[in-house]
Amino acid sequence: MRTLLVLALLLPAAAMGQALDMTRGGPVDVTAEDGIEWRQQEQLVIARGNARAVRDGVTIEADRLIARYRPRAAAGTAAPAAPAARPPGAGAGDPTSGASEIWRFEAEGNVRIHTATDRANGDRAVYDIDQAVMVITGRDLWLTATDNRVTARDSLEYWPQRRMAVARGGAVVDAPESRRIRGDTLVAFFLEEGAAGAPAPRPVAPPTPGTPGQPQTGRIERVEAYGNVEVRTTAEVVRGERAVYSPVTSLARVLGNVRITRGENQLNGNEAIVNLATGVARLVSTPGARVQGLIVPQSEDATLPGATPPGGTRPPATPPGGTRPPAANETRPPERRP
Repeated sequence: MRTLLVLALLLPAAAMGQALDMTRGGPVDVTAEDGIEWRQQEQLVIARGNARAVRDGVTIEADRLIARYRPRAAAGTAAPAAPAARPPGAGAGDPTSGASEIWRFEAEGNVRIHTATDRANGDRAVYDIDQAVMVITGRDLWLTATDNRVTARDSLEYWPQRRMAVARGGAVVDAPESRRIRGDTLVAFFLEEGAAGAPAPRPVAPPTPGTPGQPQTGRIERVEAYGNVEVRTTAEVVRGERAVYSPVTSLARVLGNVRITRGENQLNGNEAIVNLATGVARLVSTPGARVQGLIVPQSEDATLPGATPPGGTRPPATPPGGTRPPAANETRPPERRP
């Protein structure tokens, strides 16, 4: 049996239209199978056993959820980064009264964060409302947005107000048709969608119609890769020190000690442009820099003695009903006539 608690805790207001964004104001529905514990002195609520917190289309699920709250700051007053110490026995406020605000979410064990379009996964997640950042750690770290999937070994950071995600440690962006970009650190920037009237520092796509009040999908605008960068297409591997990839154009620009490898062939330079849609990579000439390459010619098909030529069968040694034709260096005695 699930226990339900509606936390009428206000979250600091922020721009709308952000995927996986828990920073906007509104009540939070918390449910759990093993019960919900309210610790007034510590100003936190703990939900255990397949716990779930839902706010305006964004859902956090985990084995255990912790919501830390504090008295809501007055209008125009900055909220403290953490609740102030209280003497023993002093009241800490009712988290269901609406006079408090959540300043931190913590999720532990089998963490899943999702909207109708975007998903994230890990072992542990901390959502700092004041800093407007979610950090996911543990095993099987990944974040999906439209057709792209971001994975990492060390951590995944999501900054909703900056429309940015950071993957650290063996980070990979998987694009459609088995194309991928790898680097020590990947920074993904998302297009702002569904933000009516909000100023945008970069050109954005038109808002996508959706359910009112629900965040729209965070389409990736570009990905920046740093350290041991590798861009793979179906036919080539391009390595370098850093890269910028645009899922909108399917183009990746690779910079610094660039090496393009296709089979045994390799080209070296300082800059390359890779089209992940066509699988074609080309070096870009830069002033004062030389382009080097190692080209291994393809061996032509040859029919060796006793070999079967491609697409056919080897002719028999002796034609049916006749004699074997002489070889080029072979001499035969003249035929004897009667």
